[in-house]
Amino acid sequence: MSGKKTPGANAGRHAYEGLDRAIHEKARLGIMTCLLTHKDGLTFNDIKELCALTDGNLSRHLKVLEDEKLVEVEKGYEGKKPKTLCRLSKEGRKRFLEYLEELEKVVKDASVEKVLREESSKKRGDSAWSPA
Repeated sequence: MSGKKTPGANAGRHAYEGLDRAIHEKARLGIMTCLLTHKDGLTFNDIKELCALTDGNLSRHLKVLEDEKLVEVEKGYEGKKPKTLCRLSKEGRKRFLEYLEELEKVVKDASVEKVLREESSKKRGDSAWSPA
């Protein structure tokens, strides 16, 4: 016997279908987080600085988020200088909060697994925990 358990009632338990592919990318996750914490939006340059992105990189990620209707991008001028303001759309805020709930499940599942492994290790008398 290989020791593997059949999935049964837990089938797909760790599939995490709520992890939105449009958001689940490091730069876009940072952008969405910045915008969630600034309800009135942020300028392009503010986001660029907060997320440590280049102009081209930020432009590309904002385009993906805008195409997904997650962010709203307003281009205008402040005096004679161009100014781009970005904010989460209503749908973007909803989807991002749902995404964060799914991430919380991932963290909870990983924490439970870690505790179970540590308890199992203590019962066996292992001196240090190591991944199986």
